[in-house]
This record gives sequence, structure tokens and C-alpha cells, in this order.
Amino acid sequence: MRMRYSHRLEPASFHTFNAIVMITLAVVTLYPFLNTLAVSFNAGNDTIRGGIYLWPREWTVKNYSAVFATGAVYHAFWVSVARTVIGTLLSLFLTSILAYTVSRKEYIFRKPVTVIIVLTMYFNAGLIPYYFLIKDLHLLNHFLVYIIPGLVSAFNMIVIRTYIQTLPESLIESAKVDGAGDFRIFLTIVLPLCQPVLATVALFVAVGQWNSWFDTFLFASSKQDLSTLQYELMKLLSSSMNSNSNPAVAAGADPEAARNMVTPASIRAAITIVASVPILIVYPFLQKYFVVGMQLGSVKE
Repeated sequence: MRMRYSHRLEPASFHTFNAIVMITLAVVTLYPFLNTLAVSFNAGNDTIRGGIYLWPREWTVKNYSAVFATGAVYHAFWVSVARTVIGTLLSLFLTSILAYTVSRKEYIFRKPVTVIIVLTMYFNAGLIPYYFLIKDLHLLNHFLVYIIPGLVSAFNMIVIRTYIQTLPESLIESAKVDGAGDFRIFLTIVLPLCQPVLATVALFVAVGQWNSWFDTFLFASSKQDLSTLQYELMKLLSSSMNSNSNPAVAAGADPEAARNMVTPASIRAAITIVASVPILIVYPFLQKYFVVGMQLGSVKE
């Protein structure tokens, strides 16, 4: 009787503990975002006083107006969209076809090729040789500088290869018996079965492409047409920090200027929301694949 009671109590205590931990994690995860959202809609001069938690004290959209005040942001938005879409699709295709190649046991160079690719995860030549490599490839101030360097990722290749190795070998053998070549097998059998892991890797690549701004600073800062959204937001944040250094305005000596003041904290919050919204819109559509892909891709050889 005591053992039966213990068996009933144990799952209940585990589920209670699990629920408490999950609720705590949800609160800890959501609070910074909700706080940033509240600050982004709060007046800049009022934000300096502090005490903004989950709700704005003085509603305003001036922070967002400051972000979208220049037309460069709109053009930069489409450049970021273009590099994210094109870079993600090409990276997925090339990384997955390489993963399929090194997953085939009949490919005699699969181990040396895998070792060479994995070594790139641990060693790199450094920033200056990388810059001269991009320069010698004539990619400076060119849109392809956003695409070509990130076409193949060693980590993503390993994740996809591990997933492909879990597929039944009989599928590929039967397709070969029917006369299908490797490229047709890859396109018609392997790729459709790899949706979970491809969705997971697509999210990795897309987030990396969307948030990237340092490559714009290094390789395309002199060409305004290639400026990305993140780079424009970074410049806007730097300029707002300099423009709000007027002590008279900050102290409230000029009430009208103080009311219209956009502080670095408020503009940073608005920039964070603007940069995060596209990814937040895409994530729910990939979430069901993301969980499966993360579980299957977590075992590596």
C-alpha cells in the first residue's frame, strides 16, 4: 500500500516541479522582451527616470518615427530580406548536397573530405587574411559578399549528414535498382524526407543572415545601396547617442526639446523590436520542424 502511494506521488511531484521550472523559464524569457517593448513605446525623457517594467508610462511612437525617419532604412530592409532569402536557400541546397555526398558509404573520399570540413570549425586564418581573400575574389562592395562566404557551414553539414544517415538505406538502394541516379535520389527522396532538419538549419542560417551587420561594415560600408537594415540601425543608434549628449536638453532646461528627445535607451529598444519582428513572424511556421530537427540533429559522430 505504501509503495503504491509512493508510485502515485512520484509522478505528481515531478510534474509539479516540471511545471514550476517551465513557468519560471517562460517568465524569465518573456520579461526582457516585454520590457523592451514597453520601453520602445515610452517617451525617451521619461525612460531616463527608470521604473518602466511591462507597460509604458508615457505612450509615444516617436522612437519608431526616429527609426524610420530616413529612407535608407526602407532600402536597407529589402537588402536584408534579399540576402536572407537568397543566402538561406543557396546555403541549404549546397550544404545538404554536400551532406548527402559525405553520407554515402560508397564515396571513397568521404572521410578525408569530412575531416577537412570539420577542421574549418576549429581553425581560421584570422580577420586580415579573410579581408584580403574577399578583396582578391573581387567581392568588396558587391552583393555576393553576403552570399558566397556563408554558402556552406561545417556545423550545419554535420547536422544534416547525421539526419540523412538515419534514413533507411533500402530507400536509396531500391531507387538505384529502378535506375535513379544520385542527383535524382537526392532531389526526389532525400530532400523531402529531410524537412525537419532543413527547417532547423534554415532558421539558423536565416537568423544569422538577418542579424549580420559586421560584414557590411567591413566589406560594403562605402556603398549605400548595399547597406543592410542591421547596419543602418547600428549607425542610427550611434548617432542618437551623440545627438543626445546636450546637457541642457537632458536636464530638462528646454521642455519642448526634452519632450521630443529620443534617448539611446528608447531608440535601442525600438531598434531591437524592429530587428526582431521578422524573425518572430517566421519562427511559428518553422517551430514544429525545429523541435524534431534539434532532437535528431543532436547526435553526431
